[in-house]
Amino acid sequence: MLPENILFSQDPNADLAQFLRRKKYSNVVVLVDENTRKNCFPEIREALPDLKIIEVKSGEEQKNIATCSLIWEEMTTMALDRHALLIVLGGGVLGDMGGFCAATYKRGIDFILIPTTLLAQVDASIGGKLGVDFNNYKNHIGVFQQPALTLLFSGFLKTLPVSELRSGFAEVIKHCLISDAAMWTEISSRKLNEQRWEILAKHSVEFKARVTTEDPKEKGLRKILNAGHTIGHAVESYLLSKGHRILHGEAIAIGLIAECFIANQRNFLSEKELQAIKTFIVQVFGKVCLTESDIRESAKFALQDKKNKGNQILCVLLDGIGKARWDEEISINEIKSALDYYQSV
Repeated sequence: MLPENILFSQDPNADLAQFLRRKKYSNVVVLVDENTRKNCFPEIREALPDLKIIEVKSGEEQKNIATCSLIWEEMTTMALDRHALLIVLGGGVLGDMGGFCAATYKRGIDFILIPTTLLAQVDASIGGKLGVDFNNYKNHIGVFQQPALTLLFSGFLKTLPVSELRSGFAEVIKHCLISDAAMWTEISSRKLNEQRWEILAKHSVEFKARVTTEDPKEKGLRKILNAGHTIGHAVESYLLSKGHRILHGEAIAIGLIAECFIANQRNFLSEKELQAIKTFIVQVFGKVCLTESDIRESAKFALQDKKNKGNQILCVLLDGIGKARWDEEISINEIKSALDYYQSV
């Protein structure tokens, strides 16, 4: 059963209008980027008679304090008080950043997340994690804060290029690997264009909502949701620092293969399971070429991972397909070996 603040919608205009009639906010502002303003805003336009929009540039490289300053400045110029509402219409980058801006503006105003990408719908918009990148470290500055509403509309997925669907699929794969062996068997038997997105979105949202409701501040069980992220974030952050941007899902795909290799080395995951995971992920995502220098420097970035404790790099490792262990300590050398394995497949 979903929490009350998560709604799968067939008519986002009607559902948003109904929500706004109940709440009576002093001001309602929509945060968009150039893509969601063009492709997605028309789907909710009728629910917003008093049009106020803040537009920022799209892209992970915009997810920083400088862009937050622009958003806060616009909110201040509009004289938004603490009874205002910010509607964030966008993917994971905009949702993380817009929610963070709302949660910190005048110590916090309500916000609604309307995720427009598969990645945001199945993962980033669920659970209340908000934040921005800092000095190339992923989500380094942020807070936990639940939105007043998360409105999920599958129609937005039709606006996405294949690369964005593929990126979001990495989180679907992760959810299956850590929690549902039967669903893993289902998705791994289908090609990307054969996946049943609405079913998979509901599966992921229900799973993540259940976990984050049980452990909202990531003290225990919620840590399993970081599978693939310790090494994946390290690679993504390092490459971004060198001006080479890869999609978040591509990074998580790398991280899943690498961390599954470590799990196999520790006899948590069988060779057969490792091969099946590696084969399917490479089939869907292909491979990102990493040089020896990329591997060495990416491993160092893991030292700044948010899950770490002291000098310990803490990771999520599969305990067979469908189960996971959290707070497993891994070393820089293990990360290098795991990325060497990824590069060799």
